[in-house]
Amino acid sequence: MTTTVATTASPRARAGSDSLFAGTGTLLRLFLRRDRIYIPAWVLGITSLQVAGAAAYPDIYPEEADRAVQAAVVGGNPAMRALTGPGHGIDNYTYGAMMGNEYLGFMAIIVALMSVFLMVRHTRAEEEAGRLELLRANVTGRHAPLAAALLTAGITNLGLGLLMTVGMAGLGIESIDWTGSAVFGAAYAMVGLVFAGIAAVTAQLTEHSRAASGIAGASIGVAYLIRAIGDVEENGLSWLSPIGWAQASAPYVDNVWWPLALGVAVFAALAIVAFALTSRRDLGAGFVRQRPGRSTATRLLGTPLGFAWRLQRAATFWWCVAMLLFGAAYGSALDVIDNYTENETVAQIAATVGGASLIESWLTLVITLFAIGCTIYAVSAALRPRREETSGRAEAVLATALSRTWWVGTHLVVAMVGGVVVLAFAGLGLGLGTVATRGDSEYLWEVFGAAVAYAPALWLTTGIAVAAVGIHPRAALLAWAMVGYAFLVTYLGGLLDLPQWMYDLSPFNHVPHMPTEEFALTPLLVLTGITAGLVAIGLVGFRRRDLQTG
Repeated sequence: MTTTVATTASPRARAGSDSLFAGTGTLLRLFLRRDRIYIPAWVLGITSLQVAGAAAYPDIYPEEADRAVQAAVVGGNPAMRALTGPGHGIDNYTYGAMMGNEYLGFMAIIVALMSVFLMVRHTRAEEEAGRLELLRANVTGRHAPLAAALLTAGITNLGLGLLMTVGMAGLGIESIDWTGSAVFGAAYAMVGLVFAGIAAVTAQLTEHSRAASGIAGASIGVAYLIRAIGDVEENGLSWLSPIGWAQASAPYVDNVWWPLALGVAVFAALAIVAFALTSRRDLGAGFVRQRPGRSTATRLLGTPLGFAWRLQRAATFWWCVAMLLFGAAYGSALDVIDNYTENETVAQIAATVGGASLIESWLTLVITLFAIGCTIYAVSAALRPRREETSGRAEAVLATALSRTWWVGTHLVVAMVGGVVVLAFAGLGLGLGTVATRGDSEYLWEVFGAAVAYAPALWLTTGIAVAAVGIHPRAALLAWAMVGYAFLVTYLGGLLDLPQWMYDLSPFNHVPHMPTEEFALTPLLVLTGITAGLVAIGLVGFRRRDLQTG
């Protein structure tokens, strides 16, 4: 039985119901309320990581001579220019110039990802789940959802820029002044706005949120690659990249504002295009018509495991490509570590993982960070059943003879096996880059084996995600919190002189740190055993609880 409740709109609402933007303010408040934890977590996380990195630099490079060595590395090594940027202020390499060169390009990727996820979350994902149709049935204009999403992204990025400005300038570090910090924060905000605009367009092109996020995410990689090629070749190609515009502002060095204005103009143009596309398509449809599939499914696709792999294969492929390229880039730049043999702080950071030489210690540290990065893929893949559950698709699948345990288990298998494959590609890329730099072929298998050895730690973090979702659907943040904690402890633990027990809370600290340590099987078996227990808890919990949609 269905009950229909008639509601009478207010005269003011009825008067504005014909407007394409009617209800934008109401939807904006709704989006901000819904993201009252999501947005602050992103903004505070990015700001904290940036400010903590800046605060550590006076200890890493206490003397002008130390900064001069780093300037020679960044300015004279093509691999480092590809990783960092054009090298503004190399002649007088202050702490501010170091932030603009060594942090801005990398952190801009994280800001871009935040904006892409935020935009797709409030546009195509809502449309795909059917909730946007309910909103549009009320006194809501055709453009109101997109306008509210763009305003949400704008407020988020402007808030990030303001908080970044205050956080950086508030450190009181020499050369990191208020003017440079304002340009620095504005550069972050500009990058976020541009990729929010790109995501607004991709959300109109395709019918699925995964595809919209994937296309926009690929544009981030293209922007970074174009910037890298342009900076290495010095051919002006970086002017085609929003990340290149951010770095062209040269915060703390020249403090140029007009490249940021260019980004704002591009954002406005992208928003206009997105609104135009919205006017020319039906609700729920994509502007680009999907390619017809096969008339009959393959035998593999007809199995639960094959279907789970089909959903994850594109993400797995691009993660493998990205980690291979990043590994090769970092391996190619490894020879710069030889310039820091006399730097006590760098030695202190590397000493947290031991090693007979600084090269070995640094390799171990990079491998650990890469393993933590690969865990992001595994956790995201393991949480795919949760997304299927909230979208309502899981209910239809589980109405068949497929059991809950086997359904979740298939996604878990893809996550764990795929995570190891991504780890292997990261190790392969790093090994090949190291061989090319050091000229010793033995590094290839040492680095490759060291990377793959982190599989049990990756599995354990994935097990936390499965257990959390099985016990309480909204507890998946525990897995992401573990990833963030492991990264901070590994990256900043040596500088902060953290106690040993804090290291021990990270599963990645219990893996043999090869090549600086000998291989040990026992800790890997223990981590695998704990993973099995977490997975069992998650599967039992999911089988006993009710499905939750929305």
